[in-house]
Order: sequence, then C-alpha cells, then structure tokens
Amino acid sequence: MTQAGRRGPGFATGPLPPLVVHAIYRLGVGGLENGLVNLINRMPSERYRHAVVCIDDYTEFRRRIERDDVAVYALHKRPGHDLRLLPRLLRLFRRLRPAIVHSRNLAGLDALVPALLAGVRHRIHGEHGRDQDDLDGSNLKLQRLRRLHRPLVSRYVALSAELERYLVERIGVAPERITRIINGVDTERFRCGRLPLPAPRLCDEGRLVIGTVGRLQAVKNQTALVEAFGLLIQRNPELRERVHLALIGDGPLRREVEQRVRDLGLGKRVWLAGARDDVPELMRGLDLFVLPSLAEGISNTLLEAMACGLPVVATDVGGNAELIDQGVTGLLVPPGDPALLAEAMATYLRDAEQCRRAGAEGRARAERLFSLDFMVARYLAVYDELLRGRPQA
Repeated sequence: MTQAGRRGPGFATGPLPPLVVHAIYRLGVGGLENGLVNLINRMPSERYRHAVVCIDDYTEFRRRIERDDVAVYALHKRPGHDLRLLPRLLRLFRRLRPAIVHSRNLAGLDALVPALLAGVRHRIHGEHGRDQDDLDGSNLKLQRLRRLHRPLVSRYVALSAELERYLVERIGVAPERITRIINGVDTERFRCGRLPLPAPRLCDEGRLVIGTVGRLQAVKNQTALVEAFGLLIQRNPELRERVHLALIGDGPLRREVEQRVRDLGLGKRVWLAGARDDVPELMRGLDLFVLPSLAEGISNTLLEAMACGLPVVATDVGGNAELIDQGVTGLLVPPGDPALLAEAMATYLRDAEQCRRAGAEGRARAERLFSLDFMVARYLAVYDELLRGRPQA
C-alpha cells in the first residue's frame, strides 16, 4: 500500500472532527474524481476530515486536493479477485477509525464488508454513472452484486434521476434510503469571457470552434462526433471554411479517433489536444460544446461548458436531460446518431444570436441550480443525518 498526503488523518492530536473515508477505484482525471475533489476542497474543515482510499492507484490528479490534512492511499488491487484486498482494507479502516465510509460506483463496493467488520457504523454508497459493460443498467450479474451489498449500505446517493430509478427498480432499494445529489460546478473557475486557443489555426478571425472534453474511450463516443463533424461540413458548405473541431482529452480510443479523422480527410480541421490541465481556458476558446456520450451519470464537463456560457448539444442519456433545458440552454439528440448530432450543431452555428442566448441561459442555470455550495450542503446534510445529533446543513 502506498500513501500520499502531507499529513494523514491519524496524526493530529486533540478533538477532531469526524473522519469520512472515500473509497474509489482510482484517483485520476474523471468526472467522479473531479466531484470528489471539489467536495473535499469545499467542505468546511471544522465539520469533517477526509481520506481517500483507492482500490487501484492514484495519479498526479491528487494534487488537486487543496487541504493538507487529506491522506490518499493506494491498495494496488490485482486484476480479478484479489484475496489480499479485504484484509488490507480491514486493517486500514481499523487504523483510521472513520465515522463514515463513502464508497462510489462498482469498485467501491469492495470497501463495504471490510468497513462493516472494522466497526464503521455508517456506510454510504454513491452511484455516479454507468459501467462500460452495462450502459443501460441491464447487466444481471452486476445487479445481483449490488443486491448482495444492499444490506451493508446505510444510505445511497444517486447523481441522477435515472440512477435513482435503477436503484429502486433493479436493486430493490427503498426510496427513502436514497438521496439524489447532482454535482456542482465551480462557476468562478469556469466563467464567461473569450480566450484564444493555443492552436494558432483555430484563432483566426471568423473561425467557429466546436469542442468536447473527456477521456477518449468508447462510452464517450468521440468517433461519432468526428463523423457528425464531417457531415456538418458536407451538408453546410457556407460553414466549410469556418468550422473546426477540438477534442480535449486522451485515452484508449485515441488511435481509433485519429484513424477516423484521416479516413474522412479532416486532419486540417480537427485538433486532438490530448490531456490538459488548462481546461477552463480551453473551454473559453470554444463557440459550441458537444457531448456525444453513449451513457452518463451527471456530466461535469456539461456543467462546466454551461458555466462558461457555451450553448451545448448532448445526447439524451443519463442525467443530461436534468442539466439541459431543451431548446433554451441547449439541444438533446438520441445517442449514436451522427446525422442528428450534425443537424443540432448546425442549428447553433448558423444562428449567432440563438447561440449567444443559449449560452447566457446556460450560465444563469448553472449559477442558479448547480453551484458547488449547494452540492456541498447536500452532502453535509447526509453526513449530519447519519451522525445523529449533529446540526443539519
């Protein structure tokens, strides 16, 4: 086991706030991880302490945690059934003595039995999105696995109405045991105001830049966006010399995306920016944000685009419909249909005033409904309710 952090939760002296241990698969770039880091950074330090236990490992993304009292542990789980994992988690929980263990998604279920055996009274499990091999929630094996762990969970957190329905209808969780908490967005870090992109050819006067942000993997379906971009140029000759596409992110789908770009002859019009740590600045260089995913929980990048004042086009999956006000802040299209995706993009790119209005409405909606403070208050309320007698947020 490896540990990162300047000062672990067990080294301070005197009365301490309750400790919440967050169990996740891996602390790297991703929506779940971004939401966790935002929660830790924004939650008042006098209310709760935090530690992060990674079933697998952590990356440099852990440096996004601003508090110096948060330890991050990596257990380096072996592929398949790793018999070492349970006793290692048990020893760690006994040493840390958390008041709450908060697991997330499928891999986080591994933490529930050790938490019970370690005497942790309060165990929260969060469902943040779909697994790659269970995009519609119909996988019976994964349903059985979640049902087996159901008696171990004190409270569930679902990030979207779709995930809440899944827990009730497929897993058999009583509705009163579920709290729905939508992710919040940092509206100060992601804000309006045009900035030039670091790709010179995308900065020329009159250029229109379509962009997406996300890990390049099958569930995010960036190949469909490349195909839609090709159709957009083919069907709208007046846009042909003006539009470009920026794909921000990296991952296992990169070679397939690059090949599709070459096959369609779009090399001069598509910028594969790779993994970046300046996403807020890059988003402010876009004119339109597109999310072509096959499945989502609650998309952080969609919220971030709205906070940047961008009109958005997204597939109607997961919690996207909870974020977008259809026809007002953006457009929803069925997943896996590049033609409809191209048509929705053209709707905004052909009408600058509609584009501006949708972006302004999206920014206002993000500020009104999806602030980080509101998200943190909701989690505080859940933690406080479990630890009876503590004040409600």
